[in-house]
Amino acid sequence: MRRKHTMPFGAECLDDGNVRFHLWAPAANFVRLCLGTSEYKLEMPAIADGWFELVTSDAGPGTHYSFEIDGRNQVPDPASRYQPVGVHGPSEVIDPTAFLWTDKHWRGRSWNAAVIYELHVGIFTPEGTFAGVESKLSYLSDLGVTAIEIMPLSSFPGERNWGYDGVLPYAPAAAYGRPNDLKHLVNAAHNANLMVLLDVVYNHFGPEANYLPLYAPQFFTDRHRTPWGEAINFDGPGSRTVRDYFIHNALYWLEEYHFDGLRLDAVNAIVDDSRPDILTELASAVRNAFAHDRQIHLVLENFDNAAHYLGGSDKKQHKYDAQWDDDIHHSLHVLTTGETDGYYADYSSNPAWHLGRCLAEGFSYQGDFSHYHNAPRGERSSDLPPSCFISFMQNHDQIGNRALGERRGYDVALSWRRA
Repeated sequence: MRRKHTMPFGAECLDDGNVRFHLWAPAANFVRLCLGTSEYKLEMPAIADGWFELVTSDAGPGTHYSFEIDGRNQVPDPASRYQPVGVHGPSEVIDPTAFLWTDKHWRGRSWNAAVIYELHVGIFTPEGTFAGVESKLSYLSDLGVTAIEIMPLSSFPGERNWGYDGVLPYAPAAAYGRPNDLKHLVNAAHNANLMVLLDVVYNHFGPEANYLPLYAPQFFTDRHRTPWGEAINFDGPGSRTVRDYFIHNALYWLEEYHFDGLRLDAVNAIVDDSRPDILTELASAVRNAFAHDRQIHLVLENFDNAAHYLGGSDKKQHKYDAQWDDDIHHSLHVLTTGETDGYYADYSSNPAWHLGRCLAEGFSYQGDFSHYHNAPRGERSSDLPPSCFISFMQNHDQIGNRALGERRGYDVALSWRRA
């Protein structure tokens, strides 16, 4: 079986052997396609609404290419499927149908069966590669894991990175392997009866190698702000193309790479005043695309505890299956360590009560006033099933954001020694 997601961005290998290059560059006067060493350049005709398109027989699978904007800057494809020499270098034409899948009978697993192992490809094995992860699938299965959640893979500057400052969301980081190596990992996981989820970042681009402002400043807006600077434009002029870029990214990972679901990072930092908002539209697009294919799971990280997004794929078409429940983590942390600094202060007065409310009703903060943030937080969640809330004692945020990266066992032992 071969899989390919067709999208209105990037380089597409056509059935006749040609390659279509498609770039949205509304701020560019003209665009050239640079092939190979960039000395061979072809004019890309402007078609409409800021789009440039060229179909050529001079490129094929494996060809390196970039786009030259107004005769000055050469930039990678924002929908590049692969960056062989990093985010500042050329993109590579990839034929997704070159990989032969052997998991055609895979229909996924029930969300109720999910035991999630959060995994960073770069540090999970000494190799730090997709092949390294694949070699440990039996180990994960023996642990009782049923779903691997891979931290973001979007190409980023350098060789190692958390993944949350990626700049090319369609290109798996070259430090981990080639696209077919990632597909081989997912295929092997399915044959081992393991689901594979992918962490995606749709709330910002990283600061280095983000070339979009040079030719598509409409990707961003100064009407909203995020903790990382200008917000992505999901609701202003030009936002239709921006929304499509991220919706297709979700569909691309689920179709072309056969992932079983997505975890959307920090969606509280996505500001969108339109209706339906981007989260709702994205969920609807995914549900509609895979309704009769297999089980797809959509998961949120959302500080706002916005319960109206939750409900599961067996309910309304625009809903998400679950959210990582920070309230459970914070309650357990205060109970086991006695630490009450920072946001743990909101759980300090009665952590057992907060934990009990989480176990009974999902969130502890359901519109209650947060003294740490000096504002109400959350929405009522008591009508939602327990499957809508991912319970956890540790994850990358709660360990990696600590000054020394201490894990729970160390914190608990330290609190006992102090006692």
